[in-house]
Amino acid sequence: MLILLPPSETKRDGGVGSPLALERLSFPALTPVRREVVGAVVELAADHDAAVRALKLGPKQSGEVERNRSIPDAPTMRALERYTGVLYDALDAGTLDDAAWAAAADAVAVQSALLGLVGAADPVPAYRLSFDSRLSLHRGSPSLKKRWAAAGAAVLAERDDLLLDLRSEGYAALAPLPDREGAHYVRVLARDESGHVRALNHFNKQAKGLLTRALLEAGAGFATTDELLAWAGAEGYELRLATDGTRDLELVVPEVRGVPGRLMAALRV
Repeated sequence: MLILLPPSETKRDGGVGSPLALERLSFPALTPVRREVVGAVVELAADHDAAVRALKLGPKQSGEVERNRSIPDAPTMRALERYTGVLYDALDAGTLDDAAWAAAADAVAVQSALLGLVGAADPVPAYRLSFDSRLSLHRGSPSLKKRWAAAGAAVLAERDDLLLDLRSEGYAALAPLPDREGAHYVRVLARDESGHVRALNHFNKQAKGLLTRALLEAGAGFATTDELLAWAGAEGYELRLATDGTRDLELVVPEVRGVPGRLMAALRV
């Protein structure tokens, strides 16, 4: 099983690991593109004003350019600990026990705009780059999607296990899912007190973080969609196949008075 997570705009500073070493990262087939993208980001950061414009940074964000300039020498930390924000706060990797961390190292990948797919325990530096960032102000410079999509798709196409995609659309485009059984994009929905189901927007990331944590605490060892759905049902989660003809899965969260109230005790009904 492989759980695919989006990164986050915000990242924890510092780290205790040695500087970025591309050969230490998971999915080694991505190394050539990683080298190209990291080189372009560091080169762009050498021109502060150009980097601010290309990354669309505000006045209070200009320090992000220094982050990118320092990528080759910056300390690293495990990917699940590097990223912050709603999804990662809900996942709360810092409180996972050793067994859950072992499961994460085997079964979680984060879709970095800088490094492509990275394993949960891969050592990564702090950086600033989004899926729609520009690495050059010159017209004709390839987008990150053009740089990553083919290589990322090839990595996922080689896998024959269960794929659970919790990424946003922009990041999913950097490594598209293969079109096969057992490869699922996950939508988060909310059911209100009248039974009406709608897309869950504001709490979407929180739900994905909580689901990921629950999967890791369960060992994340599900081999098939049926096994995953059976576990979810037994644990009180409403996880189901979509009814629109796609292979998507729908995670339905009970909603009380417009708020999933801590997602009803971590998503359970």
